Amino acid sequence: MCVIILLVSLSAGAYAFYEPNIEDLTDTKIVDCGLTQVSSIDSRNMYRIKNIRSKTSQEKSQELFDSLGYEYNIDNPVITDIASRMDDIVDVVSQKQIIEVSPDGNQRIITQSEYEKIVKEEAETAKARVAEIKEVSKSLQAEMDQAAEDMQNLLYTIPNVPYDEVPEGVGAEDNEVVKMGGMETELPKDALPHWELAKKYDLIDFDLGVKITGAGFPVYKGQGARLQRALINFFLDEARAAGYEEIMPPTVVNAASGYGTGQLPDKEGQMYHCNLDDLYLIPTAEVPVTNIYRDVILDEKQLPIKNCAYTQCFRREAGSYGKDVRGLNRLHEFSKVELVRIDKPEHSKQSHQEMLDHVEGLLQKLELPYRILRLCGGDMSFTAALCFDFEVYSEAQKRWLEVSSVSNFDTYQANRLKCRYRNADKKTELCHTLNGSALALPRIVAALLENNQTPEGIRIPKALVPYCGFDMIK
Repeated sequence: MCVIILLVSLSAGAYAFYEPNIEDLTDTKIVDCGLTQVSSIDSRNMYRIKNIRSKTSQEKSQELFDSLGYEYNIDNPVITDIASRMDDIVDVVSQKQIIEVSPDGNQRIITQSEYEKIVKEEAETAKARVAEIKEVSKSLQAEMDQAAEDMQNLLYTIPNVPYDEVPEGVGAEDNEVVKMGGMETELPKDALPHWELAKKYDLIDFDLGVKITGAGFPVYKGQGARLQRALINFFLDEARAAGYEEIMPPTVVNAASGYGTGQLPDKEGQMYHCNLDDLYLIPTAEVPVTNIYRDVILDEKQLPIKNCAYTQCFRREAGSYGKDVRGLNRLHEFSKVELVRIDKPEHSKQSHQEMLDHVEGLLQKLELPYRILRLCGGDMSFTAALCFDFEVYSEAQKRWLEVSSVSNFDTYQANRLKCRYRNADKKTELCHTLNGSALALPRIVAALLENNQTPEGIRIPKALVPYCGFDMIK
């Protein structure tokens, strides 16, 4: 007898329902009989087969063929042969026996219950294996996530690449003076430093700030407070006149913003951290304003973007001490107006120069002696590709005071921020980011007080008089 069975692939071997079809039930080949193989016998057909026993052979044959999906044709010699053996056939089919095929090819007939038990055991084994694979996959995913985080943290520690024009050097003494301007101030021999002038004219109370908060948090009073507000408004008006859109951002940011502009992890020790909410007080408006464009694709027509913002800034200045931090020279909280630009790579050099010209113009209008330095690689910030510092001269202290840094970051910040633009060919490219102080107030105030002191009082530069409402501090 030619036997054909339906094999089901399992781990321990193969099993098949012994479901007789025309080939199973006769030695005669059925290639030319026009019959097709039936792959399974459902419960309905089994019910029909079991009820065939009470019928005649012909009736049994016809119902069996109907239940298996074959056309019953009494003139077919194969069907005639099968009909003569219907009682035996029905016995085999109704028992629904199963053939087990072992891996070595041996076969044995097992009962339905035995088959179900084997399938259940193998299903449980497979289920346990799936659970094991899930745990292994979960462990591997955790390892991969940790490796990705470690790699990202390592990348965060790599600084920007300086431009070719950046001077070589390790510190401030290696910076290059590229320009000097303004008029030298001649002061009387008994000229006072700004902290004594602030006390003499009751402009700033450093001791009261210590009482309220601590060192580095001065309290501005009277004409001192009005001078602060006048400078802020003057700087903002000048920025708006130069085409900058004013922004009033938050003064606290999340860690993603800090990483985006590069303050984290490089300056983490210098930033005030609100542990409970995992937020940081900003060291400069650069951080929140530049992060406006984090994960943003700009249109080429929107560039250059020019923003300005006044904010309070907060810096721990850990490790600072001595005469260089006295008075307004180095504070933990101070006011500053910041310029931020987002531009195309081919235009960023021009944008940088425009920002330098803007800051220089402010110092000229304030009538302060100044100089412009191109910073060396060792004195430049972690994130900058090219940086220029502006310093004003304090006649009373006989030293230069930094009041602004204007930097081009190339694509360094944009890469961290994913700040891109879509060009005319509809392709996305990384933007260039630039920023600069215009200006930081504390040392500007210090220089204004010291360089403009007279026997009659402290003279206010002409550009500030409309903002102050007075031309002399008395």
